[in-house]
Parts: sequence; C-alpha cells; structure tokens
Amino acid sequence: MDTSDPDIVFDELGVCNHCVEFDAVTRANWFPNEEGGRKLQAILEKIKADGAGHAYDCIIGLSGGVDSSYLALKAKEWGLRPLVVHVDAGWNSELAVANIEAIVKYCGYHLHTHVVNWEEMRDLHLAYLKSGIANQDVPQDHIFFASLYHFATRHRIRYIFSGGNIATEGIFPSAWHGSAMDAINLKAIHRAFGEHQLETYETINFFDYYIGYPFIKKMRTVRPLNYMPYDKNQAVAELERTVGWRSYGRKHGESHFTKIFQNHYLPKRFGYDKRRPHLSSLIVSGQMSREEALREMEKPLYDLKELSTDIGFFCKKLRISEDDFERLMHVPMRHYSDFSNWDKYYRALKGIQSVVAKITGKTVRIYS
Repeated sequence: MDTSDPDIVFDELGVCNHCVEFDAVTRANWFPNEEGGRKLQAILEKIKADGAGHAYDCIIGLSGGVDSSYLALKAKEWGLRPLVVHVDAGWNSELAVANIEAIVKYCGYHLHTHVVNWEEMRDLHLAYLKSGIANQDVPQDHIFFASLYHFATRHRIRYIFSGGNIATEGIFPSAWHGSAMDAINLKAIHRAFGEHQLETYETINFFDYYIGYPFIKKMRTVRPLNYMPYDKNQAVAELERTVGWRSYGRKHGESHFTKIFQNHYLPKRFGYDKRRPHLSSLIVSGQMSREEALREMEKPLYDLKELSTDIGFFCKKLRISEDDFERLMHVPMRHYSDFSNWDKYYRALKGIQSVVAKITGKTVRIYS
C-alpha cells in the first residue's frame, strides 16, 4: 500500500496501519486451521438442520469468478442444497458464462439467472460516470447482493453463502469507497444525473440490511472460505482440474465493466490501483512475498491494444461515442459523501451497539 490511501499511517518501523489492523483485529476472525474446520462443521450442521424439509438450505451467488466458483464446488462436497443465483447485469464475458455452466452442470445445481433491465442499468452507469465518484461498480455490486437477499427472502432461505474472504481481501482502504449497499447514495446519484425511472432495479434499505434481515428474519451471511486454508492458486488449479474452469487472466475478468473500471478508470482518474490492496492481502495471509508483489506491480495494467478494444466495446454497450467517454473521464471528481448517504444512520447504529455492549457486556456481531 502507499499514499494513494489518504488515511494511511506508517509507524517508526515503516509498518502501515493496514498491517497493524490485520494482525490486531482481522486475524481474530480468520481460521485457516483445525479450529476453523471445527467451526465450519458446526455451521454446516446447523444450516442442514434448519434447512430440513425445504427445497434449499442456502443460497449462493455465482459470478463465475474464482471465489464464488470454488465456494460452489465446496458446497457440493459438504452435501449442501444451495439455490444458485446468477445476476446478469449485462457485462458477462463469454468465458464467465461458460464457467458458470460448467460448475452448475458438474454440481447438479438449480440455477436461477436474474437478468437486470439493461436500460435501467445503462442509465445508472451513465449517472455514476457523470457523478465523477470513484466507485463506478456500485450499480453492479448493489443489484448482485440485493438480488440475493430478495431471492433468499422469497424462498425462505436464511443462509446466504459469500465467497468474500480474508485471505485475498483482508486489506482494503476504506477511504477509497463508500458502501456499495448504500441505497440512499445510489438513489441520490441517480436523481442528480439519471434520465429515467428505476422501475425494476431492486435495492435494499438501511433498516433491512442492518436490522430487518439479521434480527427479524434471522438471515445470516456465511463466509466459509474464512474457516479453511484458502489459497487462490490452489483453488484455480482444483477448479480447472475438476470442472474445466478457465482463468480470466486477471481479477474480476468475468465482468467487462469491472475489468475496465478497475484497470483503467480508477488508476487513471483517482490513482487507485486495486492490485495494491489485493496483493497486500496475499502478503499478510502468507500467499505471496512482498518482493513477488512488487514485481507483479511492475507489470502494466493494460495492453494498449486490448485497452482500445475494451473501450470500444464499453462505449458501444453504453451507446456513447469514445469522445463522450473521454469527456466523462474528465468531469469534476467528487466523493460519494458529496451526495446523500446512510453514513449518519450507520454512526447512530454503531453508537447504539456500543451502549448495548456496555450494558450487557456482550458485543453484537450479527449483521446480514
């Protein structure tokens, strides 16, 4: 990590706050050992017991990426009965579609594909580009997770399986982005720059996300990869060997949008290179040396010919010219907090959580 994170702090030994926090806080929730195996077994037994008599005992969002694909493979080994949901927001690569089909066929899962209304997605994407904020992936990310929650609710499934994990995502600078689940922020940006109504695009409000789902409906997001040794290279090798899964060559290559967003828009506009936190995560989790990571950082983010092709596809998909895209790359840069958001509600909730902890002596750790 470097000072592209404005909040970074280095101690007298040159160790940054991200590494300190990983060792002091994050590592306490990471169990790549026998203890994790016992914890995971207990979780799986409860999920199976709670799901007895139902068509499905959990729900898995499958993007075709490494983490969700590997999780789907493990769920079969564990004897779970997941409803597999794929949200097609219009940016799937052909390889992602092939990988999803290979996994579903091998595992014998029921797959439900939710195709997002493209005109609404397009309007949201353009609104975000016009807003000038950093996290252009929010329209995709929000509908992916919102769809999982809504599908889980409709099918009375309490457990949502997530491929999110500490081993490869343990470090991320919070100053770079706000929450992708902040529907207040999403709607505010769309009101300011969108041109059409969002009639079918489903969101999740603050109350449901933090209170309704976890406390009233008793829903839980489970991250099994945090309870086992998870090495991404080994996961890729197992997927390739078992189901014929094929690599995208880069992180999040399954989405045409995310590929250009992370490898061109963010670095060029904001100086945010997402390889830094990703590689840092691999270093602190013991999967890579710092020297190996620095060598990886020397590689170019994009081949110029590939970038030109991808920009052409991106513009054609959004029905804008490449000159329009270049203008959007130079609109005034803004922070997400320049628009209405749920931060004040989150701070209030954390205050209530602190008071409850002091009164009861117990820390509330349940979130959807």
